[in-house]
Amino acid sequence: MLGRIGRDLVEFVVSMRKGETPSYHQQIELQGYREEEEEDGPINVFVQLSEKESDRSKFLPLGGPRSDGFSPIAISAMKASGAHREAKPKADVLPLLSRSDSQIERGDDTPKAKDEIYAGASLRSAVFNLSTTIIGAGIMALPAAMKVLGVVTGLVVILIMGLLSEVSLEMMVRYCTQLKAWSYGDLVYGAWGRTGRFIAQICVIINNFGVLIVYLIIMGDVLSGSKDHTGLFEEWAGGPGLWTSRKVVLLVTIIFVLAPFSFLKRIESLEISSALAFALALVFVVISSGIAILKLVEGKLPAPRMFPLLNSKKAVLDLLTVVPIMTNAFVCQFNVPPIYYELKDRSAPRMNRVGRISISLCVAVYSATAVSGYLLFGEATDSDILSNFDRDLGIAHSSFWNDVVRVCYVIHLFFVFPVIHFSFRQTVDSLFFPSSTPLQDSNARFILLTTVLLTIAYLGSTLIPNIWVAFEFTGSTTGLALGFMFPALVALRSVDGGVVERKLAWTILLMAVVVSAVGLTTQIYSFATGEGD
Repeated sequence: MLGRIGRDLVEFVVSMRKGETPSYHQQIELQGYREEEEEDGPINVFVQLSEKESDRSKFLPLGGPRSDGFSPIAISAMKASGAHREAKPKADVLPLLSRSDSQIERGDDTPKAKDEIYAGASLRSAVFNLSTTIIGAGIMALPAAMKVLGVVTGLVVILIMGLLSEVSLEMMVRYCTQLKAWSYGDLVYGAWGRTGRFIAQICVIINNFGVLIVYLIIMGDVLSGSKDHTGLFEEWAGGPGLWTSRKVVLLVTIIFVLAPFSFLKRIESLEISSALAFALALVFVVISSGIAILKLVEGKLPAPRMFPLLNSKKAVLDLLTVVPIMTNAFVCQFNVPPIYYELKDRSAPRMNRVGRISISLCVAVYSATAVSGYLLFGEATDSDILSNFDRDLGIAHSSFWNDVVRVCYVIHLFFVFPVIHFSFRQTVDSLFFPSSTPLQDSNARFILLTTVLLTIAYLGSTLIPNIWVAFEFTGSTTGLALGFMFPALVALRSVDGGVVERKLAWTILLMAVVVSAVGLTTQIYSFATGEGD
């Protein structure tokens, strides 16, 4: 896998320089497919995107006709395993872009025609959107996690979590392709029915809503300030005032900055903003790493710890609590189906390439951020590394570099916010309006729902002063469920998955369950006894 990742990274960089001209893939990767299938034998079919009609009479329907013309199918042997599901009125599939009237009138309903309408996102666009989904508020907690784990252990954990996330992502792509499921809820429905889909939708809503509130709170802390830290506007204005208050700053930010991006109907439309978000994250990494290297060369930094401390109960509690944060840092799976759906020349290998490049970039960014942040502030590293950038860094023009770091990161969050909001809105709509027309085809519902969700997020961010503890609980529950548990459960539901795949799925599932149980138990104990403070 590491070899493929390296090759994909090189090809990605080259494609950015000279532009992409990929060939059209007329069929999805086939695995275990037989041209002349036996009447009762189990087969694992990856759906052909060719214009040839297929006899699907032997496949179990997992849902009724969908608004984009795709019909979910499953393997024929799933009937015996209990995976057969009653047809539902309408699946919660996107389309993310509706068909034109002219194509509907002339009945141009071939898979290739659909690709030309729905799937126009380049590989570069998909990489930026997926990378932006991964890199969010979690990156700010990684230096503190490195402080607990030590440099060597921390880097190993980041690498392992990246590899497990890539395996999880490729499992999702495999079964999104097989079931033609273009939303997270549809994917889980295909394997576990209505109950599974409902639980998955609730997890997406809780996780993404919590993340959006975290983003807004960080924006408020950076721009307006908090009880322990001075905001940028307060510093520039020379003191607090009405226009620097948190409620005013966040309201103006939502109306004039976040809302215009959040009202875009296609995730592909966020390509430029996602690219800028990733670039700003790199700026943060470059500056913090540069300062750390400079101070290291000058001998101004103490030697960092390489491994975790186990010499006290508090150290052990911190170690157990920080693990869910590391696993949650790579959660992006809820946005994989819509990104895959809009990918130009859609195919499983092409989407897997998007995943490998994105995960590789994020592993590099996370490693540099965690190490440089821990080197800079040592044992004084805060749970939110941005809080450390309001003090003297011990270098020339320290105040200037502090402002640059905070401004870059808050703008990064401006661009990440709509990407997370996209899947949040889609999931809320599919949960509450399952039989309605696609959200993108209903302007009134789209505008109303977007406005309501932004308003609720704003109110939550102004009423909750600090939700880092709640964010840890989210990482131990919904984050692990979305990133690891559900993809593994979907893979295990297949009756003909390979031995290696089933072992990987069991490994991922058990890891997620253990980490969730340990993280929740430790956090509850720390909260009840106060020993984790």
